[in-house]
Amino acid sequence: MEIIVTIFRQVVIMFLLSGVGYLMFRGKKISLEGSRNLGNILLYLSLPCVIINGFLVEKTPERLAGLGISAVMALIILLASMLLSRLILGRNAIENFAGAFSNPGFFGVPLITSTLSNGAVFYIAAFIAFLNLLQWTYGVSLLERADEQGNVPGFRENSGNTARKADFRKRCKAMAVKLIKAPFMIAILIGLFFFLTGIPMPSVAGKCIGYIADLNTPLAMFTIGIYLAQTDALKMFGKPRLYLVSVVRMIACPLAAMLLLGLVPDTLIELKIAILIASACPVGSNVAVYAQLHDSDYACAVETVALSTILSIVTLPLIIGFAWMVW
Repeated sequence: MEIIVTIFRQVVIMFLLSGVGYLMFRGKKISLEGSRNLGNILLYLSLPCVIINGFLVEKTPERLAGLGISAVMALIILLASMLLSRLILGRNAIENFAGAFSNPGFFGVPLITSTLSNGAVFYIAAFIAFLNLLQWTYGVSLLERADEQGNVPGFRENSGNTARKADFRKRCKAMAVKLIKAPFMIAILIGLFFFLTGIPMPSVAGKCIGYIADLNTPLAMFTIGIYLAQTDALKMFGKPRLYLVSVVRMIACPLAAMLLLGLVPDTLIELKIAILIASACPVGSNVAVYAQLHDSDYACAVETVALSTILSIVTLPLIIGFAWMVW
């Protein structure tokens, strides 16, 4: 019961932060262009610092083993989430993106630090890294390949067309170049370098990265508040597909993650809970950021983030509490 209360309290605090963003946008203190700029700050600055900060811990045999286990489990859980999202939600690009990817960097980190310990964030560093990698590649590919109705062509529709095959190979090469230059990929390499070598980061640089990483949650929640301010609540609550996306994201995917994490020994309970929290978070705000940057259905993307965030005040404590009792 204590863990449910703790998570519920933290989620409420995060809702209050999103309320600040809501009021700032409604009061015309932040514009739509300003929200785009906040999205760029999150993607290119604060989130990479969160990733680097997660690796700035002492290398021990336990942490090294934990990193390996958490990385393997994170990748399996994310691939399972992508599969579930495609199977249940069909071909819609925004819905697939939203159902597959949670909000661990913005939502999960403060929940983990308040529920477990600061060191537990280390166990979702790989989750955040893989999630951003898959969003940058698979997620962006969904948005770029979607037709005018927002649907992604099936494999068979692509396989018989030589021109489409050539276009797909071209996109893959372009994506590989983008991936190498991606800020989160650079952050992963920097973080791994300091963790594996044991070389201490200069204190001034470390503090600077820590300060920027601390901006991540309030900025992200301000952004979610801005998304909420752009929605028509009555219309949003009347759209069944949005509820289906939320069910996939915050119930189906976390339950699948809980089953997979059941394979991990109970001695690593902190690792298991940390990854489950990351998996049970609402729709990642990056779906709206990427939709805005790639001129996709931004309104739908915002609604998936807004509704799932509102519903998470109930689903997150229940999922984590249930897992705590089962494990």
